[in-house]
Amino acid sequence: MDADLERIAEWLGRAERCVVFTGAGVSTESGIPDFRSAGGVWSRTKPILFDEYCRDSQAQIEYWRQRAETHLQFADAEPNSAHRAFARWEAEGRIRGVITQNIDGLHQIAGSRQVLELHGTARKVGCLDCGTLYDAQAMLARFQQTQAVPRCDRCGGLTKHATISFGQALPVDVLRQAMSWSREADLFLAIGSSLVVTPAADLPVLAKESGARLVIINREPTPLDSLADLVLRRAIGACLEGVDSLLPAAPGATVRSEAS
Repeated sequence: MDADLERIAEWLGRAERCVVFTGAGVSTESGIPDFRSAGGVWSRTKPILFDEYCRDSQAQIEYWRQRAETHLQFADAEPNSAHRAFARWEAEGRIRGVITQNIDGLHQIAGSRQVLELHGTARKVGCLDCGTLYDAQAMLARFQQTQAVPRCDRCGGLTKHATISFGQALPVDVLRQAMSWSREADLFLAIGSSLVVTPAADLPVLAKESGARLVIINREPTPLDSLADLVLRRAIGACLEGVDSLLPAAPGATVRSEAS
């Protein structure tokens, strides 16, 4: 047996307020590239700042061109074993929910219900004036047909993906809820995040300072490794499958007999 996985399973089995925090590394096993890694979109293109997008029509066109490219990278992606484990743990009452930096919506597709999307979602497009939301794929199709930035059908306002762009503030209500979860956690699992982008990367620190155990699972070292109670640098899916297999039966779970 793997002692590290056994320890995580033991902590998770006893936790009352476990919170999972996820980054891009959770979705790479679903075929979605980390935008910041070599070959990722930000290594090949310059990201459009929010203020630039709001005032410059050429920046708006470039933004939508980039979004059309990245949408193809996740539109058909399916949740992997990590996403499914989190959804199962939530349903079993093992975790409070997921705080994610990801914008791909795979946690919800896997079945998670309590998901705080710090950086928004790329599956929706929103009007910057009235807030009306639209399906992203339909709006991208409109852009590709016309090569013009789609306007809001309701008010004619400028639209943009419902994600947080560089220079754009995180949604206050979502960040406040994430801070509350982190402060109240007794176990905080930070998985697949480089833990360098603030204020998201401040959440594991807040959890640890508030008394939670902190576990970091990531392929590469992070700036918070020295703060953690346990650090694993492994493939995330296999790691979580291992933890899941070691968990005690959830309360109320039905044990299948050999004859069934």
